[in-house]
Amino acid sequence: MGQDSYFDGGLLQLIGWRILGSLVTVCTLGICFPWAYCMIYSWEAKHTVINGHRLKFTGTAVQLFGNWIKWLLLTIITVGIYSFWLSIALKKWKVKHTEFAD
Repeated sequence: MGQDSYFDGGLLQLIGWRILGSLVTVCTLGICFPWAYCMIYSWEAKHTVINGHRLKFTGTAVQLFGNWIKWLLLTIITVGIYSFWLSIALKKWKVKHTEFAD
């Protein structure tokens, strides 16, 4: 109790990671989006402290890629209807792979 929660990442770092992630995604025609997503979120988690405990992200691009393919197929099969749930599925996956570092 009484421990602080904060984010200690910098704006220039965030801009750099997002530019790198965007370049990788565009240059690979979206195939490496899961890698870029994991790279950026890993940085965000590493710079987040909640109640005095730093977070860490344990997800991998390979794990996300498998889900990404599954979600893409579900979106195609349902003629786009599943896309409404895609952001929730991605958020659930991200939270599932985020834990306290200590």
